[in-house]
Parts: sequence; C-alpha cells; structure tokens
Amino acid sequence: MPVTVDDVATARERLRAESPLVHCLTNVVVANFTANALLAAGASPAMTDTVEDAEVLAGGAGAVLVNLGTVTHASADGMRASVVAAARNGRPWVLDPVAVGPLPWRTSLAGELLALAAPSVIRGNASEVLALDGGIGGRGVESTADPDEAVAGANALAAKYSSTVAVSGPVDLITDGHRTVRVANGHALMTRVTGVGCALGALTAGFLAVVDDALLAAVAATVLLTLAGEAAAARAPRPGSFATALIDELDATDADRIRTHARLG
Repeated sequence: MPVTVDDVATARERLRAESPLVHCLTNVVVANFTANALLAAGASPAMTDTVEDAEVLAGGAGAVLVNLGTVTHASADGMRASVVAAARNGRPWVLDPVAVGPLPWRTSLAGELLALAAPSVIRGNASEVLALDGGIGGRGVESTADPDEAVAGANALAAKYSSTVAVSGPVDLITDGHRTVRVANGHALMTRVTGVGCALGALTAGFLAVVDDALLAAVAATVLLTLAGEAAAARAPRPGSFATALIDELDATDADRIRTHARLG
C-alpha cells in the first residue's frame, strides 16, 4: 500500500499519544540534541551504550537506534549486545552508518551489525548508503553523492536485508525495494547544525515503535523533521537560533501541519 499524507499525520498522533521508549546508542557529539528532539516530538529517550544496561534496554524499549558517529571499542560492544537483544525480543532497530566507507573499522562494524540482525531501517546520506552497497563513501560525515545516485544501492540494500532504506538529501528518498517515497520538505539550515541527521535516525526509531510499516515510520520521521526545519528557519535564520527553534518546532508540528504542508512524491 502507498504511504499517504494522512498515514503520516496519523503516525504523528500515535507517537505523541504513546510516547515510546527509544534506546539510543548514539554519538557523543549529538546525544543531548538527539534526546531533546525525541522529547519534543513526544517520545522518551534512553541514552546508554554500556553493555549490561544496553542489552536490557534494547529488549524492553519500543525501538533501538544504533548510530556509529563516534563509535569506540567499548560502545561497539554495547551496540552488538543491543542488536542481538532487540532481535531476540522482536524490537525494531535503526542503523545510522555515519561516515562508513572511508573509515575501515566502522565500515567493518556496520557489516558485522547487519550480519547479526537485519535492521528495520537503514538511514544515512547517499554516500553512506552507497558505501554499505560496496562503494567508497563520502568525505567524513559529508555526502559527495545525491540521493538519486543512490537509488540502485538503496534498493539493493532493501532487498538484501528486507529493510527500508532512507537516504537524506535536498529531497529525501525512502524505499523498501517495492515502494519509493520522496519527501521534498526541509531547509538548507538543517545542514548547518550538528545532529540534525542523527536526530532523524532517533525519530525514525520512535515511529517504528508505534507503527508496523517501516517505510511509513521512516517517511513520518522525515516529514516531521523537515517540516519542523522549515518552520524553524522562517523565524530563526542563523544556525544557533535555528537549532533551538528546531526543537520548538518538533513540538509544534502536529497532524494538521503535516496534512497541510507535507510534500510527498
């Protein structure tokens, strides 16, 4: 079934109503921003990568985010334990393969995590998605490719892991290998604040906890964040004030705003 704007609006209402626990194993640069983004959207964050705690949280949370942004050997152990626990307990998880491709160890770790259990959603920029499909990746955390260049790679990953693949860019592309949705909302300021893409991974996990369709979860998270970005940029045209306004607008973006302003293709 295609994903509609009404589906996204309903998912937004469910996220607010159910306030799922989202277990985040994420990078230290963005942990605070990610937690605040989840709280503003209506979810409940748990931020730990200690093996003993992570394994318990992953088994009981609504969904799990694994973000490789500042991964260490210790945090990698927590990620492995969380992925195994999530799979054992039937919990969805999101892989955000930050900077895979040019960095060999984290690229190897991403492959190891994918082999442990297939994620419900793989979320990254075009270069990261292409790297997981055998490409060389981008320039650090920055993409050197456009989402449309990653269509074949995204579809291949979706088929290989029976997952949804969300590719961020000026127009976001989300596919499960059968259905493809493009989201044309957003603002350039979203690329000038650390943690916006990482927050998108966390929001995707939040929606996975309340809807059964992984494609819908990824689309809903993308719509929520990009609409909030548009509204924040309209009143805060500089990066510092924009970051604060974005958190406010994640709280303010409701089903009515989605029905009125979401641009899906």
